[in-house]
Amino acid sequence: MAEKSFKYLIVGGGVAAGYAAREFAKQGVEPGELAIISKEAVAPYERPALRAARLPGFHVCVGSGGERLLPEWYKEKGIELILSTEIVKADLPANTLVSAAGEKFKYQILIIATGSTVIKLTDFGVQGADAKNIFYLREIDDADKLVEAIKAKKNGKAVIVGGGYIGLELGAALKINNLDVSMVYPEPWCNKEQFAVGFTSNSNGEVKEVQLKDGRVLEADIVVVGVGGRPITTLFKGQVEEEKGGIKTDAFFKTSVPNVYAVGDVATFPLKLYNELRRVEHVDHARKSAEQAVKAIKGIEKGQTVDEYDYLPYFYSRSFDLAWQFYGDNVGDTVLFGDNNPQSPKPKFGTYWIKDGKVVGAFLEGGTAEENQAIAKVAKLQPKVENLDVLTKEGLPFASKI
Repeated sequence: MAEKSFKYLIVGGGVAAGYAAREFAKQGVEPGELAIISKEAVAPYERPALRAARLPGFHVCVGSGGERLLPEWYKEKGIELILSTEIVKADLPANTLVSAAGEKFKYQILIIATGSTVIKLTDFGVQGADAKNIFYLREIDDADKLVEAIKAKKNGKAVIVGGGYIGLELGAALKINNLDVSMVYPEPWCNKEQFAVGFTSNSNGEVKEVQLKDGRVLEADIVVVGVGGRPITTLFKGQVEEEKGGIKTDAFFKTSVPNVYAVGDVATFPLKLYNELRRVEHVDHARKSAEQAVKAIKGIEKGQTVDEYDYLPYFYSRSFDLAWQFYGDNVGDTVLFGDNNPQSPKPKFGTYWIKDGKVVGAFLEGGTAEENQAIAKVAKLQPKVENLDVLTKEGLPFASKI
């Protein structure tokens, strides 16, 4: 098979790959120097938008307010998109990747941006979990199949298994599409007895019932499962140093192998704010870690100093008319504040997390842009708190005055 060679090679075609490509273009890259290899058939896109939108509307970098990078953009910049190509072997000492079709790709510098794969109920041997119309959402093909099922099962019943971001946001999307939605949670803080332990199918092999751990049975025309993911690191096992389930990197996302970087979900990196190694699965970190790695790569070439990655953990979600943001760490004591009455026309409430006498995390539902910036500042600066009762009474204004 033919062999291709690139100065820079990104393996993985998700959010991180797209933001890395944009940063390369910003820093300066010659035509033919950079390629992205993706097993998907489309250019990098904002993965969270799979829950509610369709391509081409959400190619990177629209999720952060940037330009939408269509395939034409990559062509104009001389960046090669190698799509529908699955890498099955990585030989890091030889600077070589091999595809399922036997193609070889050589590189001088590699960025591992393989992301995560979904955890499937079939992995645990859940009875009937291979029935038709049981969906997982990770790639564009998954979203397309789910959309077709929603059209085919109008006014039907849907069951969401899992109560994370995907479960909550998809529950809202399915409800908006006039499906009768039930949600079951494996997490103990909701109801650990409410979890799917089996599924039954009709004569066409389509799911028709969800069996819960507590013995109840829910009717279902569609099931969507969102119970977490696993970083895709198998290709590199035994070749790079690993830690906490990911590929260990430094503050510039360099791995233990020279000229190999890892970003996004797969990277276990030094979280400077807490002085510990951590792996973060979130789109915000995927974007920023990819940009940091490229800045580091180009900095070395130009003889320029690059600041260490100093990340503030950030999570957010939207569901119906609710929208919340969280910054920092959710450890220690909690202080609740604000109006969380569901009958309120515009509820606004939040939580502070306090550890060792300092505010280390903050959550806010219904905040303005300025208020969200204020809680982010609190989580970053970690102000001291001597009296939790006073903090409870003060609530959001505490953040606004920091």
